[in-house]
Amino acid sequence: MRRIRSTLCALLAAAPLMIGTPASAAAPALQEVMFVGNNWEGTVDVIHSRGDFAKIGRINVVPDKTQRLLEIYLNPIKLAYYLGIQQGPGEGHDQLVDDMYTTPAGDALVASRPSFADVVSIDLATGAVRWRFPVSGYRADHMSVSPDGTKVAVSASTSNTVHVLDIVTGRQLGSFTAGDKPHENIFTRDGRYLWNMSIGEVNTSLDDPSQDWTKGDRHITIADTSTYRVVRTIDMRTRLDAFGRSDLSDAVRPAVLTPDESKLYFQVSFFAGLVEYDIATDKVTRVTELPLNPATSPDRTAWVNDSRHHGLSISPDGGKLCVAGTMDDYATVVDRATLTPGPLVTASKPYWATVSGDGLDCVISESGADRVSAISFATGQKVATVAVGDHPQRVRIGHIPTSWTQP
Repeated sequence: MRRIRSTLCALLAAAPLMIGTPASAAAPALQEVMFVGNNWEGTVDVIHSRGDFAKIGRINVVPDKTQRLLEIYLNPIKLAYYLGIQQGPGEGHDQLVDDMYTTPAGDALVASRPSFADVVSIDLATGAVRWRFPVSGYRADHMSVSPDGTKVAVSASTSNTVHVLDIVTGRQLGSFTAGDKPHENIFTRDGRYLWNMSIGEVNTSLDDPSQDWTKGDRHITIADTSTYRVVRTIDMRTRLDAFGRSDLSDAVRPAVLTPDESKLYFQVSFFAGLVEYDIATDKVTRVTELPLNPATSPDRTAWVNDSRHHGLSISPDGGKLCVAGTMDDYATVVDRATLTPGPLVTASKPYWATVSGDGLDCVISESGADRVSAISFATGQKVATVAVGDHPQRVRIGHIPTSWTQP
């Protein structure tokens, strides 16, 4: 209590008055870039989206940190959740930026901040907060942007809710209820539907397969984005059982749709491998197990947030999958036709995988080494590495003015 009281006094003395900055009326020329969210640091590094992936600048996504902490320390319930997030999924650290996208005009960065349970828009010219949307519950998680760039969906993981916001104004356009601990979000290519994957309770030590029932209600929720009504749910438990893999968790983690949206590939908790799901037949059609690192502890409770592998992307032509083998400290490019892996590229706790702007490379975040690395889809070999901030996780393509310099 003495420590909390001391911190509160310091916050009261330092709390600034935050004033939103209006959007500029100008429409400058834009350049494509890549954003890297440094979760424990509260910054986003801006790097080239292809080629050398060199760093362009850095954005502070917690300019209102003092004000937010003041609110948290004044509210016992918020404080309890804040500390729980810090000691649980944060591994002893604040989670200050999970996901991020830019507005269509490239004048603001919209980011979800788990520890602050909100989504904010940061003016890229001034670094000030334009708007803030507190999510329901006490933690914000993964986001997704609609194909036209106008809507952003965010998972509110403690309230089992997905909010969909106007990316420019922060106004809520709709919301829907998902399974326990909604996580990944994927818009279909026409923007008509939004898929949400719930992962259940990942912060307990009840990780033995016999205790899987304690993890909660995990399923895929599909909502119509014109009404935000749920049109379908998919329980992978029955589909995995029918395929003969009742041993696998049904907690769907990172997932990708093929370019023609005929198949879904996904990772599940505790599993070093991939699952293929055929959408038309509503069946799991293939499961592949990827190599295990013999140095990885077999103790499931030692794996971060029930992950074994966490990070998945697909090449633009749909021919290759890129897998982040998080707890096994490697990444690999998998041939989709045969589901066989290419070379195992050594990486330090890779936490995400995305695609470069030119589609030639898979870009992974190495959260254990504070860097991102690019791996060629064609050769499976590492082609570039760049240092970033503390504990990079999500990596996203975005746009900024060609003349941009960090505030």
